[in-house]
Amino acid sequence: MSHLKRRLWKEKIAKGFMRLSVFLITASLFLIIGTIVYKGFPFLSWEMVSQTPQGGFYLGKEGGILNAILGSLYLAGLSTALACFIGIPIALYLHSYASPKSFIVRFSKLLFDVLFGVPSIVYGALAFSIMVWLGIRASLLGGVITISLLTIPIVVRTIDELLRLVPVDLKQVTYSLGATRWESVKVILKYIRPGIFTAVLLAFGRAIGDVAGVLLTAGFGDNLPKYLDEPAATLPVAIFFQLSSPIPEVQGRAYASAFILAGIILFIVVCTHLLASKQKKHRI
Repeated sequence: MSHLKRRLWKEKIAKGFMRLSVFLITASLFLIIGTIVYKGFPFLSWEMVSQTPQGGFYLGKEGGILNAILGSLYLAGLSTALACFIGIPIALYLHSYASPKSFIVRFSKLLFDVLFGVPSIVYGALAFSIMVWLGIRASLLGGVITISLLTIPIVVRTIDELLRLVPVDLKQVTYSLGATRWESVKVILKYIRPGIFTAVLLAFGRAIGDVAGVLLTAGFGDNLPKYLDEPAATLPVAIFFQLSSPIPEVQGRAYASAFILAGIILFIVVCTHLLASKQKKHRI
C-alpha cells in the first residue's frame, strides 16, 4: 500500500470516529432530554411551580417547588454577581496592569486553571468546615460564598480569553491618543461587553446546576428565605431528595423538577450562543 493510500485510510478512519462521537453525544443528549420530558411532563402543573411545599409534599401530597425555584435563582444570582465583582477586576489586572511574563501572572493563571477543575464537593466540604468552626449554620449566605468560590475561576479564565482576542492595534490607538491605562481598559471593556455577558451566563448556569456544594452549606427549607442567614432550597437538592423517595408520585415530581431546571439551563445556553455570535460580529 502506497503512502498516499495509507494517508487516505487514516483520514477515513478519523472521520469515522468523529462522526461516531457526534452521534453518541447527540444521542445521549436526546436520551437525557427525552427521559426528563417523558417522565416529568405528566407531573408538571401550575400548582407545582406556584406553591411552596405543603404538609406531606414529599409523601405525594399537595404543594409545589416554588421555594426551590426561587432559592436557586437567589443563590445563582447572588453568587454570580459576587464572582463577577471579584473575578473581572482580577482578569483586568492580570491582563492590563501586571507584566505578562511576571511570576504573579503565570502563577495566578495556573492557580485559576487548577481551581477551575476542582470538584464542587471540595468547595462545599471546605466551606462547611469553616462554617462549623465559626458556628454558622447552613444558610443562603453559606451557599452564596461556596458557589462564588466555584464560579470565580470560570469568570476569570473566560474574561482572560476574551482579553487575549482584543486586537493589539486597539490598545495602541488608545495610548497614541493620550489615554491613560484605565481609559484604555474602559475601551477594551466596551469592546468585549457581549463576551462579558457570556461569561456571566456561563457562571450563572454553573451555579444554578450545582448540588454538591450547596448540599452541605445552603441547607434546605420549605419556606422562601427572607434573610441571608436562613436555609435556602435549590432545584438540584430538591431533585435529589425527591428521587430518594420510594413513592412513584414523588419520583415523578423529581423528573418534573429536572424538566424545569433543564428549561432554565437551556434558556441560558441559547442566550450564551446569541451573545457569542454577537461578540463574533462585533470583532469583525
